[in-house]
Formats: sequence, structure tokens, C-alpha cells
Amino acid sequence: MVRIGTLPMRLLALKFGADLVYTEELIDWKLLRSNRRVNDVLQTVDYVDRTDGTIVFRTCQQEKPYVILQLGTSDPERALMVAKLVENDVSGIDVNMGCPKEFSIKGGMGAALMSDPERAEAILRKLVGGVSIPVTCKIRVLESETATMELCARLADCGISSIAIHGRTKMERPQHPNRTATIRRIAQSLQIPVIANGASKEIDSYADILKFREESGCSSVMIARGAEWNASLFRKEGRLPLDDVIRMYLLLAVDTDNPPANTKYCVQNMLRELQESERGKAFLEAQTLLQICELWGLGDYCRKRQAENTERGFSGRSDVCPVGATKRKLEDDIVEMRCSFLRALYPRDVDLPKSRLLAWTRMKGFKIPVYATQNMDKLFQSTVTVNGKKYGSSFWEKNKRWAEQGAAIVCLCAIGVLDAETLRKDGVMQ
Repeated sequence: MVRIGTLPMRLLALKFGADLVYTEELIDWKLLRSNRRVNDVLQTVDYVDRTDGTIVFRTCQQEKPYVILQLGTSDPERALMVAKLVENDVSGIDVNMGCPKEFSIKGGMGAALMSDPERAEAILRKLVGGVSIPVTCKIRVLESETATMELCARLADCGISSIAIHGRTKMERPQHPNRTATIRRIAQSLQIPVIANGASKEIDSYADILKFREESGCSSVMIARGAEWNASLFRKEGRLPLDDVIRMYLLLAVDTDNPPANTKYCVQNMLRELQESERGKAFLEAQTLLQICELWGLGDYCRKRQAENTERGFSGRSDVCPVGATKRKLEDDIVEMRCSFLRALYPRDVDLPKSRLLAWTRMKGFKIPVYATQNMDKLFQSTVTVNGKKYGSSFWEKNKRWAEQGAAIVCLCAIGVLDAETLRKDGVMQ
């Protein structure tokens, strides 16, 4: 559930009836370079990366009894340090020992731990002995059922509270059959609860969940893809129409200030083939949370919440200054505004802000604009000098080109070529 198991999706699953929710896999070293901050405006707890100001993990009191942090690690000491860092904000720690991705395996994490049972045991024993909350793990089956059962017995002996088993090997993919019978035999052999996983393609409703649980002989069922496509499958009363699910998700995304890129990714996974519809194509062009919300009739709600957050002193993730960067000194000749460059607002036949500013200076007989950009922790901030005066945005952009476009927007607003109020409605200006 990489990029899917973020806060709004977890809250949505709980709303529809899920008993527990897991975070996306969070890597130990990334959490260890984070600072824990209580966000009084959003009523959340944020783990903020010290190097670039991004949110590594965001949670809230509402999900605390039900959220399990899925940890990517290859080192017992780092694993314990992370667990101690977050143990008061989550209900459990789950060590990911089943991820087949190259990044995880090369780092000795995920499925690599199944080939190194001594290290896997060391991590689990360190966690079980070091934290007060339950510790679990998730694995995949091995080619040999006997070897899988032996591995599960070793891991269970570490004192973990439960084990989740995906019924495919690390080399198999969703098109391969899930080895439900193997999971059942493992469940019968262990004294701890076993969670069945891997049948998302066959799960389309709450009844299907019950069927998989019965067939696997497990205490519970873990669902990824099916819940990713339509989280209302957890409803005992039946699934809801997809548009209703997307609207409910977007309300939660707005309430939790979820990043637009992550929100778009999650909605995209819900739409699937509907991305080819008229609204789907408009959605693919959307770049801001407001633009996405507008497509489902939630534009006014998004504006209202963002305005309320701003009034309460919350500037949002777009205005985060990287650690180590000094605040730009506002001299008398600098005009600074808070705006971002949104590429989706500029079709190919529309001049970009830099092009419009260049045309304006030539018309006025001024020297061409001169841009100066500072780079800090992979984020960029620019100023542009026009006719002896400097203009710049307080936003940090993800690349130099966009930072320069942001500075050009500020200048165009200051000289009256662009209307700041219109840009606010588009989500560009704050």
C-alpha cells in the first residue's frame, strides 16, 4: 500500500468498518531523521523530515487505537529507536518482511529478511522486549511449504502478537494464484493469530472477506488492492457508489491537509479505467487539492477549510522552509508574496509567466528579467529583478524552473498584469 496507506485513506477504511489499519511502509532511517510535532490546527501528530520539511507520518487521536505502523528495517537497534519514537502514537508496530521491491531487498529489508531469519528474529526480539505495544510481522510464503512453516514457527517464537501471511512468493505477482491452503495449514500449526493476505482480486464485498477468512482458517483478513479501489467493501451493508466514496475520501483529505500529489494518486487508483471519462481526463489535468475537489462538487468546502486553517495560523505544507535555510531578508526593494506555480493552469498554447514577463519588459524597454535561485535540500526559491526591483515567492518549489515561474507570477501581480484575487481562487496565491 505504498502511497495509499496515508491518513485520509486509513480514516476512510475505519469509517467503513475496518478493524485495524496499517500505514504505508515507513523506512526506519527516514523516521529517525524526523521531528515529532503536535499540529494544533489540524488536531494531528506530525513526524516532519528535518531535511526537507515534508510529512513522513501524520496521525490523529481518532485512529490511535487502530493504526499499526508498518516498518521497513534491517537493523534491530534502528527498529527499536523508531518504535520508541512512535509507540505513544500508534497501537502496534508491524515489521514488513514481505515487500518484494528492489529498494527494500537491496537494503536488507522486506522480503530479504525471509532469507536471513537470524536477523529477522533479532529485530522482532528487540522490539518485543523494548516496547509496550504489540509487535507483529508480515511475510510471504516460500516456494517450500515446509520451509514456510518452519520460518513462521521461528518468528512466532519471538513473542510477536500475530503474523500476516501473503500467499505468494516474492517472485510471484497478482496474476499468480494465492496459496490459501498453505496459509490455512500454517494457521493450524501456530499458537498466535494468523492474518490471511493475498486474495484482493477475489474480494469485492464484505461477504468475500468472510469467505476468505473461512477458507484460510485465519483469525482475520488483510486487504490491500480491493480496499484501495473502493474502501466501502468493509461495509456489512454493501459497497457504496464510487463517486460517494471519492467524495468522502476528499473531505478527509481536505481535513487532514493531505498533499495534492498523494490525494491525486489515491483517487487515480480508485478511478482506474474511469480516467478515460470526461471527468477522468479533467482530473488528470488537476494539480491542486482545490482543483480535484471542484470536480466532485467540494470546491466550496475546500476553500472554507483552507481559509479557516490560514486564519488559525496554519500555512500548509507548501510553505515549509527547509531546515538550515535562512529566512530571506526583505529589503526595501523586494516584493514578496505567497504563491506557487501550478503547471496544469498553463496549456501548451498559453504563455508561461516567465514568457509573459519577458514580453512585458521588452514592451516597456526595460532590460530582460534576471533570476536568482537558492537551493536547499532539493527545494528551490527564486527572485526576479525587473527594472531594478526584486520580486519573489515565499514558497519553496520542487525544481528551479518552477521557482522562477513563481517569482515571475509575483512580479506580474505586482505590476498589474495578473490579478491576485483570480489566482487565489485558482489556488495559486495564498
